Amino acid sequence: MRSHTGEKPLCTVCGKTFTHKGKFKIHTRTHMGDKPFSCSVCGKRFTRKGDLISHARTHTGEKPFSCSVCGKTFKRKGSVKRHTRTHTGEKPFSCSVCGQRFTRKGILISHARTHTGEKPFSCSVCGKAFSHNESLKIHIRTHTGEKPFSCSVCGKAFSHNESLKIHIRTHTGEKPFSCSVCGQRFTRKGDLISHARTHTGEKPFSCSVCGKAFSHNESLKIHIRTHTGEKPFACSVCGKKFTHKGNLNNHARTHTGEKPFSCSVCGQRFTRKGDLISHARTHTGEKPFSCSVCGQAYSRKQYLKKHLLTHTGEQCFPAQSVATDSLQPPN
Repeated sequence: MRSHTGEKPLCTVCGKTFTHKGKFKIHTRTHMGDKPFSCSVCGKRFTRKGDLISHARTHTGEKPFSCSVCGKTFKRKGSVKRHTRTHTGEKPFSCSVCGQRFTRKGILISHARTHTGEKPFSCSVCGKAFSHNESLKIHIRTHTGEKPFSCSVCGKAFSHNESLKIHIRTHTGEKPFSCSVCGQRFTRKGDLISHARTHTGEKPFSCSVCGKAFSHNESLKIHIRTHTGEKPFACSVCGKKFTHKGNLNNHARTHTGEKPFSCSVCGQRFTRKGDLISHARTHTGEKPFSCSVCGQAYSRKQYLKKHLLTHTGEQCFPAQSVATDSLQPPN
């Protein structure tokens, strides 16, 4: 890191330049790990005195800065400035690569890394790198187990404030994100983005082993375990292992007998949500799975799979099982 008289101080670690020498000195602490300012209440340390002052308000509850439009109060003056843009719609920071605009400079800087691939923040425990510091802070909690954000309704704790906000919607029933195509609503923006791909057919996540593509990253992660054989979720009762947490949750109900999913028409209960959805079609008559060869439609995907074998000539079941009517797809 260097500074020349008459020139803007330049950080040789990340390339950032500064108009003020004092800001340059503060910035260098993010690379050196220097945190000279300590909270007298909890001992947490900070690189900047202003951050310590703002942090102290988490103990006092003080929010001295308020929005002149809606009255919402904030711990930091800068937070009010950023918040007012939600009323004005102002997005003063523009990406020089793709033109996308942002309400905050920090978000623009983070966004720029999606073009450069830069990940300047790395974990001192496992070495994993991140494109912005906030992601690193959240990641570190996976090592420390820290969950500083707790729900005032049920007490459940979270490592990230955004996760708490999303969780609270399970109590309020709020679903602020709506699909512009079909109107379906969601509690999380990420769920809306994933859902939108059911309309567009987009599958941006592909397996590096077999090339199979998926509409969202979590499905890809689960799929990769079919190659690695990894089964990280184990039943505490019988020890059976699963590749997906949802499968473990479904399995656990075979021990408890719990059937949390109930049909609104006939009251029949099910251990899995997918079974309820399939059952509901017995009332609606819906058959969303159709054969691309002959057009025959079915209420369940597995029925379609069995039907397709009639075109290929393959046998679906061993000889002794074929006679069982319950195993045949409906006509």
